[in-house]
Amino acid sequence: MRLKDKVAIITGGSRGIGFATADKFLKEGATVILTASSQASADKAVAQLQEKYPEATVAGISPDLSSLESVRNAFREATERYGCVDILVNNAGVSESTPFTEYTEETFDKVMNLNVKGVFNATRAASECMVARGEGVILSTSSMVSISGQPSGFAYPASKFAVNGLTVSLARELGPKGIRVNAVAPGITETDMMKAVPKEVIEPMIKQIPLRRLGQPEDIANAFVFLASDEASYITGVVLSVDGMART
Repeated sequence: MRLKDKVAIITGGSRGIGFATADKFLKEGATVILTASSQASADKAVAQLQEKYPEATVAGISPDLSSLESVRNAFREATERYGCVDILVNNAGVSESTPFTEYTEETFDKVMNLNVKGVFNATRAASECMVARGEGVILSTSSMVSISGQPSGFAYPASKFAVNGLTVSLARELGPKGIRVNAVAPGITETDMMKAVPKEVIEPMIKQIPLRRLGQPEDIANAFVFLASDEASYITGVVLSVDGMART
């Protein structure tokens, strides 16, 4: 078990990539605290995971990730019960596809408040005991569009560019304190959102991927397990692409 006796907080852990990551972390022996946008969603995910891993420790919380105070309070309660956070996975986020000429300030703020400020708040709160103890791992979900951009919904790639910048900068700043900081940049992944996309839209996308398939949430979760484990003890400041693409 690569994460035995580790305490992990996974934001956006009730579905998709976050849920798959919680599942993999539990399988590897971690104690998992997942966050969701509502306590009902968190409780539902916890029940599913407890059924699969009856001997494991998993809990759900629902802080407002856009509020540092809310996140700090929720994380403090969790750490008082389960111990200092060893691993934080910043996975919660929202996608967007509004054309630039139709963008409103509210739409822009919605994306940035969760995708950027939420990452800052969770990282700030979780890192406090990591810094005090002199070790920890901070991971974030980026995206392939942080590298390539996308033709509409500019705030989403902009937010993921910010996640990349935060990752590389904090790796430099927190490395001397014993904390590794990395990110995973998924490609097109078969989450609930993608399952709603028509087949005629998906098939041309698959043809552009050398591995000729969409990513699965488990593909991304596997990368998070590796980066969270001691196998990646000399890796920091990396944005790892997990997208089935070939690069020179």
